[in-house]
Amino acid sequence: MLKKILQPTNAKRVTFFLLGDIFISLFTIYISFLLRFNFNIPDIYLTAMIKMALFIIPLKILFFSYFHLYFIVWKFFGFVEYKKLIYAHLLSYLSFIALFLSFQSFFMPFPRSTIFIDLFLSLVLIGFFRGSKRFFTEKSIKFDNKALIYGANDKASTLIKNALSGEIHYHIQAILDDKHSGNYFANIPVYSKKELEKLAKDYEIDTLLIAEELSKKELDKLVKRCHKAKIKNIKKTQIIQDNSTPTLKNISVEDLLASHPKDLDKTLIENFIKDKVILITGAGGSIGSELVRQCKKFQAKKLLLIDHSEYNLYKIEQEFENQNIVPILQNIVDKEQLEKVFSTNKIDIVLHAAAYKHVPLVEENIEAAIKNNIIGTKNCIDLSIKYEVKKFVLISTDKAVRPTNVMGATKRVCELYAQNVKSNNTEVVAVRFGNVLGSSGSVIPKFKKQIELGGPITVTHPEVTRYFMLIPEACMLVLQAASLGKGGEIFILDMGKPVKIVDLAKKMCELSGKHDIEIKFTRLRPGEKLYEELLIDDTNFTTKYDSITIAKPTSYHIDKLEKDINELLEHQNKIDKLKEIVPEFNHKVNNR
Repeated sequence: MLKKILQPTNAKRVTFFLLGDIFISLFTIYISFLLRFNFNIPDIYLTAMIKMALFIIPLKILFFSYFHLYFIVWKFFGFVEYKKLIYAHLLSYLSFIALFLSFQSFFMPFPRSTIFIDLFLSLVLIGFFRGSKRFFTEKSIKFDNKALIYGANDKASTLIKNALSGEIHYHIQAILDDKHSGNYFANIPVYSKKELEKLAKDYEIDTLLIAEELSKKELDKLVKRCHKAKIKNIKKTQIIQDNSTPTLKNISVEDLLASHPKDLDKTLIENFIKDKVILITGAGGSIGSELVRQCKKFQAKKLLLIDHSEYNLYKIEQEFENQNIVPILQNIVDKEQLEKVFSTNKIDIVLHAAAYKHVPLVEENIEAAIKNNIIGTKNCIDLSIKYEVKKFVLISTDKAVRPTNVMGATKRVCELYAQNVKSNNTEVVAVRFGNVLGSSGSVIPKFKKQIELGGPITVTHPEVTRYFMLIPEACMLVLQAASLGKGGEIFILDMGKPVKIVDLAKKMCELSGKHDIEIKFTRLRPGEKLYEELLIDDTNFTTKYDSITIAKPTSYHIDKLEKDINELLEHQNKIDKLKEIVPEFNHKVNNR
């Protein structure tokens, strides 16, 4: 009960400060008269003291209200607020002097010096009263994080509430919102968004908390403004359902550059995944592990996770410990061992993400890449057909289009096999997409490390571009596309507009607050393209989703393809044989 009574509210705060100001003002007027008359006030001046109190106190309350001094949270009273207190006092006493000069006969006799003594005492004592909580708690409460909130909405209200309660350590100075400019929101002043730079300077802001949903373009523009205003930290706000505490996340390069599909059909994905037994190869990798998460989210019955990296498999298994997860430490090239998994489980769907993907490493290990990427994929497809798996999904790549490297060529061979194999009752489909942000092979971790070390950032070429999408969204689109397949399709995911890698590097410099880092151009690595393509030619088929199209099928007699693959394993010049299977393969070894 006592806790409820002591809990602060707007009405309690106003009443508390109002009574405090009245009491202090009465006290300072009395002390000013005592000081003026050497602590012996003549009876003739007692009436003047009462008249001064009757006029000066209402004037103070009027101007204190005008400067919103009754709505400032006690523990957040600072220099900016004290400046307002000075202005309010000056206006109050100037107004009283004007009244005194206009109606001297009413006030006389009156000692004029008491006005200035009282002004000084009032500024000191009311100022100390307002700043007392901060003064006594400064050691335990840090006010280094002065913040603005971008957007006046429910998220902003929750942020303010949690800042006041100490759940998040920010001193909210103001809110930026054009619709509510000039008003107060949860007792915090609201300004136009145009005033960001001015407020940042006046309040020495170091953090902006974004409470609005912004497009990439809007966010990019806002980030540039923040850096111009020397705001060091930019965070976006997310409030998890059933939890009033906001999650504050630093704005990342993913927020500025990632493409977002607009037609994700979660109902379709759930119907595809729910209550199914699913085998995921490469389950510990960037794509594989996210497929595991999505399958759990959409209520798969059982997940069989294959990976030949013990550490990667351990990590994803620990994430979902004891949740119908079966970790299988195995190499998909070993068909005999792989068959045991198929023969002992009634598998509904195979999601094949296992592959060697790092272009320069594959160039140095061609034979291993051919075995892992081509033979491993062939084993998975053949066993899926043999054991009547309903759906097999090959995760392919944009590098399979007009490949210039061995990795892309091996993935193209996998696509050809998936399209032309006699699949019987198994629907074999492939899904081709570009780079994902944050994957294990992404340049982002590399750039971050280079920025931390002070540079330079190394970019292979000023014109090199890539498609980018967030891993969770890409994986959901993979599942959505797979659910549409009837067998033999290569689905193409819309990855949005390609992004220059040099722009990626510049954005990361902006977000780090370091603008003087050198960007150094090296050269294209063996097998690397300036840009990636998602279609071999312009002929493609649409689906009911704009984010998903289907590539024109490529016919390749399956018996010949199998023969060519077997020859590839034994061929002395594997590059030449790959070019024979994939005529558009234009191997680039030493790009300058």
